Amino acid sequence: MARAVPRGTLQHSKQNRALDQSRCQRNEFMNTFFNPRRMGICCKVASDSEVSQGGVVQDCGLHTTEDGRRLQVVVADMGLDTITIRCLDWDRDRFDIEFGLQNGTTYNSYLIFGEDKTALVDSSHEKFREYYMPVLKQELESRGRRLDYLIVSHTEPDHSGLTRDVVETYPGVQVIGSKVCIAFLDGLTHVQMDTRVVKGGDTVDLGGGHVVEFVIAPNLHWPDTMFSYDHASHIMFTCDAFGMHYCSGDPYDTDLKLLDDHYRFYYDCLMKPNARSVTTALRKVKDLPYQLIGNGHGPLLKYNVPEMVNRYQKWSEATATKSTSVLVLYSSDYGYSDRLSQTLARGITKADVPTEMMDLLSVDPQELVEAVGRSAAIVLMAYPSESSEAKASMGTLLSAVKSKQTVVIAESFGGNDEPVDQLCTAFLGAGLEPFMDPLRVKDVPNENVYQLFEECGTDLAQSLTQKDSIARKKTAMSGDVAKALARVSGGLYIVTAGLATSSGSAKGAMVASWVSQASFEPLGITISVAKDRAIESLMQVGDSFVLNCLGEGEYSHIMKHFLQRFPAGADRFEGIGWHIAENGSPVLDDAIANIECKVVSRMEAADHWVTYAEVTNGSVAKADQRTAVHRRKIANYY
Repeated sequence: MARAVPRGTLQHSKQNRALDQSRCQRNEFMNTFFNPRRMGICCKVASDSEVSQGGVVQDCGLHTTEDGRRLQVVVADMGLDTITIRCLDWDRDRFDIEFGLQNGTTYNSYLIFGEDKTALVDSSHEKFREYYMPVLKQELESRGRRLDYLIVSHTEPDHSGLTRDVVETYPGVQVIGSKVCIAFLDGLTHVQMDTRVVKGGDTVDLGGGHVVEFVIAPNLHWPDTMFSYDHASHIMFTCDAFGMHYCSGDPYDTDLKLLDDHYRFYYDCLMKPNARSVTTALRKVKDLPYQLIGNGHGPLLKYNVPEMVNRYQKWSEATATKSTSVLVLYSSDYGYSDRLSQTLARGITKADVPTEMMDLLSVDPQELVEAVGRSAAIVLMAYPSESSEAKASMGTLLSAVKSKQTVVIAESFGGNDEPVDQLCTAFLGAGLEPFMDPLRVKDVPNENVYQLFEECGTDLAQSLTQKDSIARKKTAMSGDVAKALARVSGGLYIVTAGLATSSGSAKGAMVASWVSQASFEPLGITISVAKDRAIESLMQVGDSFVLNCLGEGEYSHIMKHFLQRFPAGADRFEGIGWHIAENGSPVLDDAIANIECKVVSRMEAADHWVTYAEVTNGSVAKADQRTAVHRRKIANYY
């Protein structure tokens, strides 16, 4: 890790170049997991001076890349002396490892024109360099202003990718960020900057009442995150928090129904693994009279601010109050540590076990000790072996762990990982038993690797709550009710999902009986999917799958195969005949019929998602066979 090496050394320069190369490779391969976009979706591009309920949107030009993807920069007036410069990535189909995007995404930045000073809140993704920088220059020059401050909410490349460009274009600009943020920027930009480290409650006065107050909000979702609140406009700038990956010409949350699924999925993937940090941040801002939220992705929140903030509060409190939790330790901006750890955390939270995510390179020792004390298990991503910060945190960790805790150790593929076998030995010496063999990453992570990490996280969480889960099911209903509800019978099916046409792509399957036709026009079905099912990640809105119907009297071998408990990352289709459907998902050769579907919406139902899907195709392989029926004795179990 570059921060572990003295500045100005040859080794530091080599590590920086290696880190830059690693970051480029990582950004390319980040777009790899969950909900892959399989259908070409054309989104409505913002037109010149388009009028939304939020006001005039100025189109600064639509550009098409060599591979046909549309990039657009638009400017919108937000109110008192404030504008947003939004970079619309209409055709981006995946974002990081968490998201398959059906409606692209946006990168939002903001200009505040105080009476005396001007501040830019965040820049943009480097892919917009040749489009964003001229627009920024034009907006400043048209008002006869210079740029005085660049406020960096956090240093992930989609928000800070043009920091160096801004600093070089406006040499006098002062860069403002949290302590961790400024330390990260030093290793990212490799350029001299006038920087200012701010703490919670610090302010910068732009004049005319525009006093910007800073709120440190670590782990939302990086350790360096902070919010900024403008006391004049009552706008709170929150970067990733309260965002969503949804690209539209309307800069605001005008139609909440269009945004609901995107907002929730974004929260589940990025914020839920940090639910305790979310509740802490909400406590810090509860007395700020913000009326509009300028987020980092998607429509800005203007018309539904209380509703959307209350959702974060409700979701996070429900997660953070669980008695069993897992501590996930990673090294920020090192190899694939942050992304792989997020995937593990996503798998853990799917099983309704909360996580705390902490950066080994910047965590406060006392906070680490407290987090270890309230955790039932620990996930450790291998840290850079030359990092003195990580080694110090590791020493604190080993002194605080308890023998009853479980540990999972995984490689980060950072090029200089501390050997995982040595880490295992260290935990064994402290009295901890590893939950599984170390997770090893031998190449740039693909979908199969991310699937492995997520499933390992889910397996870990299920092992921690298994006894309580069984007890809850037994007491969920009276014996008579359980027997009566069991009389509701269903068919027997195998649901198969994933992009089978691509090597290295994630695939999944599950036995299903909670299936029903739900509509005529268009033809639609519903399937109930447990939240902690591995296949759940492959059945998000926009995903395709196949419903394979099993025939009476000839399903036992298939059922036996798919009912077994597969190890994390295992190929569910090994030893089973299958071929590829038109929608790209696997079809079982022994199915008497198959129905190709595309997920349209999902309804949350306690421990399951009720998934509604439109039927796009289907065929019958054995016309003389009927679908097998599943009957139960009690309804406490499947």
